[in-house]
Amino acid sequence: MTTINASRKVQAPLDRVWEIIADVDSEPKYYPGLNSVRNISTNGNVIEREVTVGFRNSHGKQTVMLNPKRSVEVIMREGVMTGKRTVTLTPLDGGTATKIDISWDIEVPGVPVLFRGNVKNNIAKGTEEALERIARATQ
Repeated sequence: MTTINASRKVQAPLDRVWEIIADVDSEPKYYPGLNSVRNISTNGNVIEREVTVGFRNSHGKQTVMLNPKRSVEVIMREGVMTGKRTVTLTPLDGGTATKIDISWDIEVPGVPVLFRGNVKNNIAKGTEEALERIARATQ
């Protein structure tokens, strides 16, 4: 398993940040490499979807769980990557700011061992870009 963690404090209240991260259909605007999402079904706060990722437009299946105003969990069940990405929100400074934590716990079984370090670096860089884009969207 590969673990990646990144955090950022944004000067926006929890409700504003939640609006952005809970709009999981818009994730391709924030996460480089996530080309498209297509929802298959929704049952309450659980969404089943298909995604297209990477420069080779690989397909995958995911389950997204929305935990209102706390976190968004993405379980990657099939595809080039399997595992979990969790975005967690924590209110700060009396509610005027929010800490965003993004953690990945993934495997990339279809990638040769020689290139897995590059994949990890690309995901880490993309995660930092996502945090920057989310922060800009809160303004």
